Amino acid sequence: MSVFNSSTLYPRFLLTGFPGLEAMYGLISIPICLVYIISIAGNSTILFIIRTDTSLHQPMYYFLSMLALTDLGLSTTTLPTMLSVFWFHAREIPFNACLIQMYFIHVFSIIESAVLLAMAFDRFVAIREPLRYSTILTNGVIIGIGLAIAGRALTLVFPASFLLKRLQYQPINALSYSFCLHQDLIKMTVSSRRISSIYGLMVVIFSMGLDSVLLLLSYILILATVLSIASKSERVKALNTCISHICAVLTFYTPMIGLSMIRRYGQNASPIVHVLMANVYLLVPPLMNPIVYSVKTKQIRLRILKKFQKQKV
Repeated sequence: MSVFNSSTLYPRFLLTGFPGLEAMYGLISIPICLVYIISIAGNSTILFIIRTDTSLHQPMYYFLSMLALTDLGLSTTTLPTMLSVFWFHAREIPFNACLIQMYFIHVFSIIESAVLLAMAFDRFVAIREPLRYSTILTNGVIIGIGLAIAGRALTLVFPASFLLKRLQYQPINALSYSFCLHQDLIKMTVSSRRISSIYGLMVVIFSMGLDSVLLLLSYILILATVLSIASKSERVKALNTCISHICAVLTFYTPMIGLSMIRRYGQNASPIVHVLMANVYLLVPPLMNPIVYSVKTKQIRLRILKKFQKQKV
């Protein structure tokens, strides 16, 4: 019994890549590294363009900067453990490091959800009150929204980490992914996890659940406003300003819903499917957001092309 107690005081946590494909980790790591490189380069480029071009110092691009910063944070949070598993086959992670990684993964995920909601509000104001747009979304209001978004995420997730810290775990815990998630850690407990499970559900409901409902409401109001515009060309123009944001919303929520469905109804699915969906959930949004906004947003696209042309000259 004493041996068991000492081992539960210092439990070992082992990360998992793709079960059964360990011999191919070197090959698998190539697309994963490319995704990280493109994600970090793309989001850094977005931030650089907005920072250096004063004509882009507008509410829409401030929110886009928040999205890029969040995607950078999400990428850099998962990068170390992903590479340690696929490059060095180093699976073990200290419990505290696992908790820290879990904390920031969920914080950045909640922040991204809230930023997407703020961007929907930005589009609603731009379409509904175009003449008052700059007076409604002042720099002070945007800073306040940004602080509220970050504060909510940091506050909501901290108790979840604290509750997990107090639980007892098996001596050796093989996690399902190459990074730490709350729903994965909580499965490893040998003590009662009722409170942690309930709190984790509350966090989801009051963050992404609430944000998704408000996002849907925002687009209902946007659609109603657009349909009230008399000119067809103006209606099309107004909707076109929302295309990039709609793509970003779908890129974020579709993998998240897919992962939830697989976890709930895909018990008989291969473990590789579960791992793949989790990787898509965390890797695809930071990869796709800068690509979508670079392609679909004319102002960003033109300024990126202009920067490259200057470098060639």
